[in-house]
Amino acid sequence: MTAQRIVVVGARGQLGRALLAALSSHTLLPLARPEADVADPSIADRVVELRPDVVINAAAWTDVDGAEDHPDACYAANVLGAVYLAQACGRIGAALVQISTNEVFPGEPGQLYREWDPPQPRSGAYAASKAAAERAALSLTGGRCYVVRTAWVYHRGGNNFVTKIIAAADRYGSLRVVADEFGNPTYAPDLAAAIARLIATERYGIYHLTNSGFCSRYQWAVEILRLAGREHVPVTPIGLADWPRRTRPPAHAVLLNTAAAALGIALRPWQEGLRAYFGEQ
Repeated sequence: MTAQRIVVVGARGQLGRALLAALSSHTLLPLARPEADVADPSIADRVVELRPDVVINAAAWTDVDGAEDHPDACYAANVLGAVYLAQACGRIGAALVQISTNEVFPGEPGQLYREWDPPQPRSGAYAASKAAAERAALSLTGGRCYVVRTAWVYHRGGNNFVTKIIAAADRYGSLRVVADEFGNPTYAPDLAAAIARLIATERYGIYHLTNSGFCSRYQWAVEILRLAGREHVPVTPIGLADWPRRTRPPAHAVLLNTAAAALGIALRPWQEGLRAYFGEQ
């Protein structure tokens, strides 16, 4: 693939940092708060001035429960941010990679979601904003857009489920973890590498990129503790209804990679990604 100029918005986040590593052979133009706020309309002019070939929007409001208290701020970051970046891409003919989420789906028990399944967000403001961002990105870029849905992303140095489980195990000595919420744990470097390969294809569209396979939060927590040398910590499975939250996440929003797999792009099993996180290649 010929080297390109690539703007990475949200460059200091978990995925942003992984993207900078995965795309190091390109000319990278990282943007991040506070210097560059995706919710500020000026971000569009900033991107136009940089004249990139590709813009990756890895910035987002990700506080799912907090979005219920601050829906306008969530909407500004997730929807208006996508609008501004898509408009900028349209002005200069750049491609946009819009990162999305499994939470755009209702998560019906036993359901596995493919790229062509219609989004039906039900879990609150965050999910609705991400679905709206997908529509904006696709409609305002003249088709030069990759919508990449992913799930349960984690990376070293981030505040994520892995770090929270380990910290809670050390603090409390035992855990209660939801056993009826299922998803695809996704190691950020694996996701970033897949995005890099996807960009090289120039085949725009909607893609599901996660580590392969799926599990419950409980199963993931048990494997985290085993790899972290804390398998002695007892973990009690509980139901979503037993864990009070402002929002109810989709119980079974499991993503299947069909479109990218057809292009030869597939991520390793989630267990192998987790081992890589802990340094067991």
